[in-house]
Amino acid sequence: MRHRSLIAVTAALAAGSLTLTACGSRDEGKGSSGTAGDVTVVIGVDAPLTGDLSALGLGIKNSADLAVKQANEKKYVKGVTFKLEALDDQAQASSGQQNATKLVANKDVLGVVGPLNSSVSEAMQKVFDDAKLPQISPANTSPSLTQGPKWATGEKTRTYKSYFRTATTDAIQGPFAAQYLFNKAGKKKVFLIDDKKTYGAGLAGTFKGEFTKLGGQIAGEGHIDPESKDFSAIVTQVKNSGADVVYYGGEYPAAGPLSKQIKASGASIPLVGGDGIYDKKYVELAGEGAQGDLATSVGAPVESLPSAKEFIENYKKAGYKDPYAAYGGYSYDSAWAIIEGVKKVVDANDGKLPADARAKVLEAVQGVSFDGVTGKVSFDQYGDATNKQLTVYKVEGPDFKAVESGTFGG
Repeated sequence: MRHRSLIAVTAALAAGSLTLTACGSRDEGKGSSGTAGDVTVVIGVDAPLTGDLSALGLGIKNSADLAVKQANEKKYVKGVTFKLEALDDQAQASSGQQNATKLVANKDVLGVVGPLNSSVSEAMQKVFDDAKLPQISPANTSPSLTQGPKWATGEKTRTYKSYFRTATTDAIQGPFAAQYLFNKAGKKKVFLIDDKKTYGAGLAGTFKGEFTKLGGQIAGEGHIDPESKDFSAIVTQVKNSGADVVYYGGEYPAAGPLSKQIKASGASIPLVGGDGIYDKKYVELAGEGAQGDLATSVGAPVESLPSAKEFIENYKKAGYKDPYAAYGGYSYDSAWAIIEGVKKVVDANDGKLPADARAKVLEAVQGVSFDGVTGKVSFDQYGDATNKQLTVYKVEGPDFKAVESGTFGG
C-alpha cells in the first residue's frame, strides 16, 4: 500500500492552501492570455482523511498540496494556477466511487492523486477511465490494478489506461519480504494471516509463493476481521503452531492489536507485514512487545534520499500539523507527474489548454520522466512505476528504523 521522519510541526495548515483561486476558468475557444492565473486546473486527491487510516491519508493530501503550492509559486506552467480538491474516502470503496464521480463532474479536474487502498481504487478505476481522467496512486500495491486479474499466471493485461502508480507492487513486495526473512533473518516456519481484503490477501499470497519456493514451511494460515479487535482464536493457533514468525497481510489498525495479543499469549515471535503496517501508529497500538517486528515499504527511506531534502524542508516550512507519513514523497511525485503532464499539453498548444485537455494530459502523463522526491519518476506500459526499490524496517524504540534497501532478487 505505503517514510519519513515524523516531523513534529505545530503550525496549523493555512486555510488558504487548499482554496487557491484563479482569475477565471479555462476558455477553450480563445485560450489564455499567457499570464499566470488565467486558467484554473484542479488536481483532485482521494484518501482516508478521517478514521483509522487518516495518519496515512493526511500525509497524502498534504504532500500533494505542497506540490500544488510550489507549482504556483514557481509559475511552473505559464497561464495556469493549480488548485487542490481533497475528498475523504474513509478507506471505503463506496465512498471512493462517489468521490470519483464528483471529481469527474468538475471539468477543471485534470488529474487525481490517490487513493491509499487498492480495494478503493478498484471501485474508482472505471469511473476515471471512462472520463479519460488520469489517476495516480502513491500507495496502491495490488498488481491486478495495472496488470489485470490473471497477472499471477503471466497473462498481463492493462485494463485501465488512465491508471498509474508511483509505488511498486506486491508482486515484488511480498517476495522481497520472503527473501529477507528466509535468507537473512533465518525464519523458516511462518504462520500466514490476512484480512481478506484486496491488498492484504494479495500481499500474503505473493509472500507465500516465494517463501515456500525458498524452502520455508507454512505452519498455519488464517484470516481475521480487521473490524474486530479480539483475535484470540487465531492467536491460539499461532501459539500452538510452532511458527517462528507471523506474516500479516493487512494494515496497522488491526496489525498492532494482533501483534500485542500474540506476544501476550506467550508466543514471543515477530510479526512482519508490508507497507500497510509501516507507520508509527502500529508501534503505538502494538505496545512494548512490538520491538523487533518488521515491515517492508516501497522505495528507500525518504530521509536518506538527497532528492528528498528540499521536499522535507518545504514540508516543514509549510507548517502542516500532520507528518507526511509513509507516502508523502510518492504523493508529491504523483501530483507533480500530473503537473508535468499539464505543462506538456500547454507547451504543445501555444500556451493554452485544448478542448480535450483530459485526454491530452492522460497521454502526456504516460510519457512523463523526471527526477522526483523518490528518485526517477516514469511509468511502464502497464502504468506501473519504473522504480522498484523496497526497504525493510524494524521496530526499535517508539518507531520503525530502516534495516536495508534493495530490490526483489537483488
